[in-house]
This record gives sequence, structure tokens and C-alpha cells, in this order.
Amino acid sequence: MPFLIFLIALLYASVGLGGGSGYLALMGLFNVDPNVMKPTALALNILVTTIGTYKYSRAGYFSWKLFWPFAITSIPFAFLGGRLNLNGDIYKGIVGILLLYAATRLFTTARIVEEKNILPPPLWAALFSGAIIGFIAGITGVGGAIFLSPLILLTGWATTKETAGIATVFVLTNSISGLAGYWSNTFSLPSEIVYWSIAVIFGGWIGAEYGSRKLPDPIIRQVLAAILLLGGIKMLFSALG
Repeated sequence: MPFLIFLIALLYASVGLGGGSGYLALMGLFNVDPNVMKPTALALNILVTTIGTYKYSRAGYFSWKLFWPFAITSIPFAFLGGRLNLNGDIYKGIVGILLLYAATRLFTTARIVEEKNILPPPLWAALFSGAIIGFIAGITGVGGAIFLSPLILLTGWATTKETAGIATVFVLTNSISGLAGYWSNTFSLPSEIVYWSIAVIFGGWIGAEYGSRKLPDPIIRQVLAAILLLGGIKMLFSALG
């Protein structure tokens, strides 16, 4: 698990993501207790995106002007989502569906590299999408970038590099808010969290260093899509069984 988590952190950080959906997929494949999956994914997200925020901001790829309309609604809704504790099978079913969706979006946007006619999003669209994505992030344990990044790229609201920088900070704020919401109810983490944390710190550092300096590799996105696909199928079968 530590080695696989290291790889997921490295791959996700290289494209500006925290890895929450990847950790959930991996934990689903290894039958980790659903009660600890959400807080674990959020905690690991925080570690990876703290590093990513530093790397992408230093490289000049973070836009506060584009970030704040999404964040102002996502943060409180992530907290509300974090407070909700779903039944194990319901949680697995929801996460399974989200992982399959995320796999599809990652694969279909894998080769989006150059953008034209970049225009900022309408304020209402950013506020609305931020609220929806934030709530999903809090309730499931994903950071939200797996939904925000494809949205920004497909609508032409930012360049690929700016999207990575914004998504990294978006995941960081949502994960902190979601974990705070979860913590206000009950708090439980697996004993292995120490080893997994060390793994994501190294993986996140290497991935963010690579991603902040080079263009996103389509192959990396396709590999991530395959991981999410397997995890999503496993979670759905587990929920139904």
C-alpha cells in the first residue's frame, strides 16, 4: 500500500490533483473499512496539495482572481458534506459512480494541451459549480479537482497550467474544510496513516516538481483513468454484494 500510494500521489500531483479519488480507488481495491476511507483520503489530499500549492504558485500558475469564486462556495459546502456520514454500502455506491465518472473525464481530457480563446467564467457559474463540487468533495473524500479540472479545461476558462495550479489549491481548501466537518462529528484514521503520509509526501513532492515545470503527459492521465475505472467497478460490486 505505501508504494502504491506513493505512485498515486506522484502521478496525481504531476497534473495538479491531490489524489483523493486514487486513494479511494486503492482503498476500495484493498477492502479498507469504509468508515476510515473518507478522512484518510482528505488527510492525504492535504499533504499532497500543500506541496503542490507551493510548487505551482512559485512557478506562477496560480490565479487568485479565477480561484476565489469557486472557493467561496466550495469551502462551506465541503464542511457540510464532511459532516455527513453515509451507510457503508451507500457510500461505496456513490464513490463507485464518482470514480467511473472521473475516469471518463480524465480519459477524454487527457490530450487537451493547448487552449484558445481563454475567457474567465461567469460569476454565477463559478459560485454554483464550486458549491456542488465542494459538497461532493466533503461527502466522499475526493478533493474536487477531478471534477473542477475537466470543467475549466472544457469551457476554456484557463490554460492547462493555470488549471493545475487552481485545482491544487482548490483541493487543499476543500480537504481542510471537509476534514474539519468530519472531525466535528467523529474522527477515525487507520493506524497505517503514518506510513501512507510519508509515501504521499515524497510522491507529491516529485510529482508537483515535474508537473509545475513540464506540460501534462496524456499517458499519465490515461493511467490514472484506468486506476479509477478499476476502483470504481470494485466499489460498485462491493456495494451491490
